[in-house]
Amino acid sequence: MARPKIYFENNYARLIQDDVISTSFVEDGSIDLVVTSPPYNVDIQYNSHKDDLSYDEYLEFSRKWMSRCYDWLRDDGRFCLNVPLDKNKGGQQSVGADITTIAKQIGFQYHSTIIWNEGNISRRTAWGSWMSASAPFVIAPVELIIVLYKKSWKKISGSKISDVTRDEFMAWTNGVWTFNGESKKKIGHPAPFPLELPRRCIKMFSYVGDTILDPFSGSGSTVIAAALNKRKGVGLEIDKKYCELSKKRIVDTTSAVQEELSMPDEEASQTS
Repeated sequence: MARPKIYFENNYARLIQDDVISTSFVEDGSIDLVVTSPPYNVDIQYNSHKDDLSYDEYLEFSRKWMSRCYDWLRDDGRFCLNVPLDKNKGGQQSVGADITTIAKQIGFQYHSTIIWNEGNISRRTAWGSWMSASAPFVIAPVELIIVLYKKSWKKISGSKISDVTRDEFMAWTNGVWTFNGESKKKIGHPAPFPLELPRRCIKMFSYVGDTILDPFSGSGSTVIAAALNKRKGVGLEIDKKYCELSKKRIVDTTSAVQEELSMPDEEASQTS
C-alpha cells in the first residue's frame, strides 16, 4: 500500500488515500454526516480489498470501521449506511440486521431504515431447490439505507440552511426509494452507487455547508454529491487506482459549477 496522503483537495472536496481503520487524517467530532456503502463481502474483485472474509471476520471488520465513524461524527451527526438486506452467497446471512445490531452496540442510535428498490439490479445468485419446497432460496432485489445518529437526532450545529425542496421532502420521507443502480462498466469501478443515493441522504439529513464523509469513497459518488450540493465532501479510499478515478470524476463533474461552489460561506448563505 502507498504511503497515506491527501490525494486531492480543493475548496469543496478532499480525497484521502488511506485505510479507514488506521487513518489519522480525519479529526474526531469533525463530520456532520457519513454516507457510505462498505464492501459487501461477496467476493467482488477490488484492487486492494479482500472481499471474501468469513462472516465473523466481516462483522468484526464492520465493528472496527463503524467505531471510527462514530468517533468522527459530531454529537448531532448522522450516519446513512447502504448495505444489503441479506445475502445468500457463501450462506444465508441477515446482513442488514447484523450490521444494525453492531452499530447499536458501538453506541449509534437507530432512527429508521430506507428500502432502496433498484430497478435494474438483481441480487439473485441461486434458486435453491427449483420449483420445490425442499430448500428454495428467497432473496429480495432491494438494499437498505440504515439511518443512524450519534447522540442527538435533532440537529443543532451547522448553518441551519436546508435546501431540500417541498416535493423532494414529501417523496423522500416515504421510506421506499426507487431508482436504478449504477453501471460498473460506465463508471469503471466494481461496485459503484449512483449519485442519487448520496444526493438524497445529503439533502435530507444535512445543512448547506456541512462536512460529509464517505470512508469507502470508491468512485467518489458521495464526495461529488456533497460538492454539487454545497457541502464539503471528504472521501477515504485505500486504492490509488480508485483515488485517481475519483479525482477525475470530481473534477469533470463539478468543473461547470466550480465558481458557484467556491463562493465564500456567507455569500452562499445569502443566495440560498
